[in-house]
Amino acid sequence: AFVLSVVPEGAEDKIELPVLQKSEESRTISKISREVKEIAFVIQSQSNSFHSKRAEDLKRDILKQAADLGKELPTVLLTHQMGRHEGAWTILPLMKDFSVTYGRNSSWIFFCEEDTRIQVVKLLEILGRFDWSKEWFLGKALYDEESTIIHHYAFAENPTVFKFPDFAAGWALSIPLVNKLAKKLKSEPLKSDFTIDLKHEIALYIWQKGEGPHLTPVPEFCTDDVNSYKVNYCATTFSNFLPLCGEPVKKEDVFVAVKTCRKFHSDRIPVVKQTWEREAALIEYYSDYEDISIPTVDLGIPNTDRGHCGKTFAILDRFLNHTSPRTPWLVIVDDDTLISIFRLRKLLSCYDPNEPVFLGERYGYGLGTGGYSYITGGGGMVFSRIAVQKLLASKCRCYSMDAPDDMVLGMCFSGLGIPITHSPLFHQARPMDYPKDYLAHQIPVSFHKHWNIDPVKVYFTWLAPNTEETHHGKKVGYNREDL
Repeated sequence: AFVLSVVPEGAEDKIELPVLQKSEESRTISKISREVKEIAFVIQSQSNSFHSKRAEDLKRDILKQAADLGKELPTVLLTHQMGRHEGAWTILPLMKDFSVTYGRNSSWIFFCEEDTRIQVVKLLEILGRFDWSKEWFLGKALYDEESTIIHHYAFAENPTVFKFPDFAAGWALSIPLVNKLAKKLKSEPLKSDFTIDLKHEIALYIWQKGEGPHLTPVPEFCTDDVNSYKVNYCATTFSNFLPLCGEPVKKEDVFVAVKTCRKFHSDRIPVVKQTWEREAALIEYYSDYEDISIPTVDLGIPNTDRGHCGKTFAILDRFLNHTSPRTPWLVIVDDDTLISIFRLRKLLSCYDPNEPVFLGERYGYGLGTGGYSYITGGGGMVFSRIAVQKLLASKCRCYSMDAPDDMVLGMCFSGLGIPITHSPLFHQARPMDYPKDYLAHQIPVSFHKHWNIDPVKVYFTWLAPNTEETHHGKKVGYNREDL
């Protein structure tokens, strides 16, 4: 049965009836073909060869669908090709360009990820329900069930009231809203602070403490798989989950470095050994104290209460000079990182180890005014050997031993012109810090922190190679809804 969406007030004249006679259908297709050129599609793409190919494939698919309508083609942009903006991936720095280029001849900017799948005719039908001359912010709505550190505990009294878009489903801004944002950004440039969760921060910026629009939920923007029974109802679907591009890389091709210190040997290291250590063929624990029972390696770097830049660069040097040159991948994790090496090996099958790859969850610093991107350390940082070689061959080093290692690495790689490669499957926080509907279309690679959780339970629920795993000879299985 067809379920008609809730229609926004004032948009009744835009409704297309769900069931059409053939002549009516022809007129609708003709109307849509005129309107398709009025959408600028923006694919949130990356320059790494694996990701850029996926984005180009999506671009070709959108243009083919539009060509089949027999009229002018829409604009399809890839953010990584808008190269003069280091922070192009954060979208807001591009608003002025969007306004100047498309502010007069377009109706909508539609954003999507490289794995979003779009039914162009259906999308035009959905957008046709909204008066594009007004300010609209459309998407699939996510919300926090409890306040979380990654959103700076926003709306702490009731975090469910604030909705933000799931980028995987696609999201849209009407041109009047784009023009308004561009004007505001011209008079009030973005501050030089952190970009942590872009989808939430964009929604906050658009909302403007109640002066701008809230996100309007669009149920036809979906993250269901293309094989879902809902596919005919959805204008968008999503196909990511966990990429696999051939055989997983061999266990011996991944060297795992665990950062720890003496005060955490007794509580954090046993968790690693109970959970994911068995998945790693090559693993070393780096500490400020040599403990043969683990065993740990003392790199001669004192532990610091702040950043661990000195320790991380010592690990990079050791990987380059004291491991087999045939080992192409290095993973650096904290002692309270929960990670699936099994899934990581699948993911790495999609990346070329002959490219300089720096992979993980991407954050940004000061991207409104230049700045740089970096891989946040707690979720795990993955390096190809050639990336480590290029880094250490440069003169870029820690400005102090206790500098934040992940941010220094981001600055260094930015200076070398080596892009950060983002994967949403790495997580700097715990499962409960993310909306359930966001995690529902993922097969995650990592989570971070043991705070107020049972980390062993979280591992076997979310990250173990099988949903049920043998633990001390017993089968255990947990319900994700509890976590």
